[in-house]
Amino acid sequence: MMSSQQLLARALCRSVVLVACAAAWPAAAAEIEAATPPVAAEPIATSPQPTAAETALTTASITPSAVLPADEQAAPGAATEPPRPTVASADRIEILDECPNIDACIDRYLWALYERAPKLDKIRETERRVVTVKRKGRMVKVTRSFTKLVDNDFTWKDPKAAERVGRSMMEYVIGGMDRGFKLKLFHTLHAAEAAGLAPGITSGFRDDYRQEIASGLKAASNRSYHGGSLRGGYGHGLAADIVSVNGATRAQRWVATEALWKWVDANGKTFGIGRPYLDHDPPHVGPVDGEEYAKHRAPAVKVAAAETKKHKRIAARPEHHAAKRTKAIRASALASRRTS
Repeated sequence: MMSSQQLLARALCRSVVLVACAAAWPAAAAEIEAATPPVAAEPIATSPQPTAAETALTTASITPSAVLPADEQAAPGAATEPPRPTVASADRIEILDECPNIDACIDRYLWALYERAPKLDKIRETERRVVTVKRKGRMVKVTRSFTKLVDNDFTWKDPKAAERVGRSMMEYVIGGMDRGFKLKLFHTLHAAEAAGLAPGITSGFRDDYRQEIASGLKAASNRSYHGGSLRGGYGHGLAADIVSVNGATRAQRWVATEALWKWVDANGKTFGIGRPYLDHDPPHVGPVDGEEYAKHRAPAVKVAAAETKKHKRIAARPEHHAAKRTKAIRASALASRRTS
């Protein structure tokens, strides 16, 4: 019988995508399909289990039809047992034989969340039109600017940027992020997944070129914390954009996404992740101990302190003016005595 530590490690491993050999997957899938016996009244013979190199681990919510190995299926009396936690401790992760390389497991997990997230958003477009208006009793033609929200599909941007530097998509989008940040992001999104929020990643690492072709609200091309050259470039990305994929329609996904952002605000600091800009750039997350978060969230505390000092100064003004008036009256009385 497996210990509770091994069960926890296996449960965590099932949430991490690990493909040992992509070329061997079709053959392994065929062996698993061939080894599955048809439904019959006769007892079913136990078929040999695939080796660790042939096993594909994936998040249950991404491919809910994945079949667990026989030794991990629930025992007959498991229904009466209390539910076990599915989220590992935020400060430790145990991956045994199934996942010897923690970095590869984390990259695969984050990549799976990136793949399932639609790359759609709304951006503001400004259109200039010539319109006729009435001025001083005359009809004149003037040029006016009109702003509207339009759908923006940016699915093509990451592939183009990855091809430009000769990297695969996963190497570019996930591999370009800072290792410590990826670990914090993994714990945060793994916990959000366990909470039923279905997180997805719409953007990870972005170099100067990828930042340049980005639309809407964005930083300067070389100053982006997603991986701009002034921030360290590849391997030093300290930002990601997250949404929720819950919901059949875009409106439903938007409601679910707002719930995810609120969850991050309430729980993200436990894992070291926060939203530096809040509603100014809601999908953007980064490490709470990083320069970006301190720069854009700490000023809020300073502003509150400045407002308090301002109110104190305003409250003290009447007393200051009264003291000045009293002093002026005394000086005037003393001057008139000397004159007389």
